[in-house]
Amino acid sequence: MLLNLLQGGDMTQIVLTLLTTAFVVLAILPIHECAHAYVAHKLGDDTGKYSGRMTLNPMRHLDPIGSLSLFLIGFGWAKPVPVNPNHFKNRKAGMALTALAGPVSNLIVAFIAVLLLRINFQIAAANLNYYYGALYDAVYTFLYLLSAINIGLAVFNFLPIPPLDGSRILCFFLPDRVEEWFYRYQQAISLVFLALLFFTPVFDWVLSFVQTHVFDGLLWVADLPFRLFGMSAL
Repeated sequence: MLLNLLQGGDMTQIVLTLLTTAFVVLAILPIHECAHAYVAHKLGDDTGKYSGRMTLNPMRHLDPIGSLSLFLIGFGWAKPVPVNPNHFKNRKAGMALTALAGPVSNLIVAFIAVLLLRINFQIAAANLNYYYGALYDAVYTFLYLLSAINIGLAVFNFLPIPPLDGSRILCFFLPDRVEEWFYRYQQAISLVFLALLFFTPVFDWVLSFVQTHVFDGLLWVADLPFRLFGMSAL
């Protein structure tokens, strides 16, 4: 992300991107990880809670490399929340629901950002005297980046590749024997995935395609109440 901006973005765009990404690192990644710990707690596993991870305090969650990666390329991570599947009544369902909580929290934040984006547009469309162009542009850029980063985090984490959340969701649908094989070779699977991610455009195409359609879908939902009242579409 920042690497691309440094090649062609203006200073205002770079500053807004840095501020938005810092907000995601300090506020959104903790929500993602806290969601894992909270759902695990509700399902019977207090490992994350007793490890101090059922909190929004960013210092409990941040991973330096994952935070730097989010600034540089737009994808990042925090420290994974420890989970003991033996504490769940249903091990596979417990792991899947706990994993699902993280990316779902990102989608909720993305929807809120898109809804605020829609409201921001409506304020500008009303031609209020105190709402100047520069302010609109800054708010628009912040909210758009916030929604895009959260959608990116959700889509990325839904990939069924260890150790991403999607791999635990996938295992819920796999027979035990296949699940055992999957985890036995998860390191090799992860290496293949990383090679495809960094050395081929395949995942870029897939992720970009899905992100665009998720954003359009959230915008369509956020736009519904405004359309009902005959307001301008975004």
